[in-house]
Amino acid sequence: MLNKILIIGIILSSLFGKERADTQLDPMPITFAGTPFNLVENGHSAINYIWLHGDEKTAKMALDHHITLFPGKAFFIQNDNREIPYQSTIIDPNRLFSREGSLHALKKFKPYWAPGTLKKALDEMDLDRSQFLEKLMPEKDGLLIAVHNNSQGYNVKHELRNSQKMSLKYQQNPRDFILCTNESDFEKLAIGPYNVVLQDTVMDRDDGSLSWESLRRNVRYVNIETRLGYLIKQKKMLEFVSKSLN
Repeated sequence: MLNKILIIGIILSSLFGKERADTQLDPMPITFAGTPFNLVENGHSAINYIWLHGDEKTAKMALDHHITLFPGKAFFIQNDNREIPYQSTIIDPNRLFSREGSLHALKKFKPYWAPGTLKKALDEMDLDRSQFLEKLMPEKDGLLIAVHNNSQGYNVKHELRNSQKMSLKYQQNPRDFILCTNESDFEKLAIGPYNVVLQDTVMDRDDGSLSWESLRRNVRYVNIETRLGYLIKQKKMLEFVSKSLN
């Protein structure tokens, strides 16, 4: 009887000890440049998604809906504005994916920095960027999809000079388009109903955008851009891209 009691005690102790250990192993919060991101996972997929500009609410709603229906990981920035606060200034999070882009972003709203402080900020950003991209980038041969909105006239024509191939549909609004960095993906998307451009060559002037960093890393990247407020359109484009490239 004593042996049975001891055995039961050991088993219970092991179970409760494991439970305590599990509860202590909380995942580390995901942040970039001091701004947190919320990660939503649905099953397993080689597709990762990101919503990067907090003022582009249509894109957020589209991705919120999409990730409940399609497997993958979705990264949502926890911010309400286009720029995020950083030290004593604000910066565009989609201009921080290179040191050169970070330099311009840091000086845009704060042209003058005390001696040594700008280099220190850039060095910190280099480390922060590396850690964030390690979490964001998909597995080998996977796909990274970003969702964006425009509201001030930006359209696909602004991307033509940096594009190597294009498939423009006259019946589509030029402010709704898909940008990709992989030629094979472009060929699959070009047969669909949407405007599509291919940018598979890094330009001399690096603006720090996620698309150029993905290209440097040989990661397939797609940006789905629509007018702000066109939720149904962006949902359909997300579904089209996911089904076409999965």
